[in-house]
Amino acid sequence: MNTATIAECMSLSFADTPFPQVVQRLIGASVKSYTADLIKLRNTYYDGAGEAFDERLPLTDEPAIAPVFDSDAVMAAVKAIQRGAIGYAEFLRRIMRAGCSHYEVFIAGRKAMYFGRDGEFYTEPFPAAK
Repeated sequence: MNTATIAECMSLSFADTPFPQVVQRLIGASVKSYTADLIKLRNTYYDGAGEAFDERLPLTDEPAIAPVFDSDAVMAAVKAIQRGAIGYAEFLRRIMRAGCSHYEVFIAGRKAMYFGRDGEFYTEPFPAAK
């Protein structure tokens, strides 16, 4: 994995670069999937050969993660960031307030799954290419 490119992707995400562009760069860095741990504020990136790279999420003013998972609020936050109505930091804050404790992005599987503390989840397929 190219960890310099992965670190650059974190900066691009917090500069509100659209998700499809970030994913393309992650693919170029040999990333197959990643997990965003919103409790520890860390991302872990995985390649297909068993290698992993861990990085801190530079989120400020993070809210407490709500005790109850609200899949409708998570879906609304996903749709808002897809429309460009909010940036990545605000997206993270909204899903945390909706009870999301972590999410996983499966690049080859073209989906993201958002999880609550008790195993509840919401799955969002990647948007179709334009």
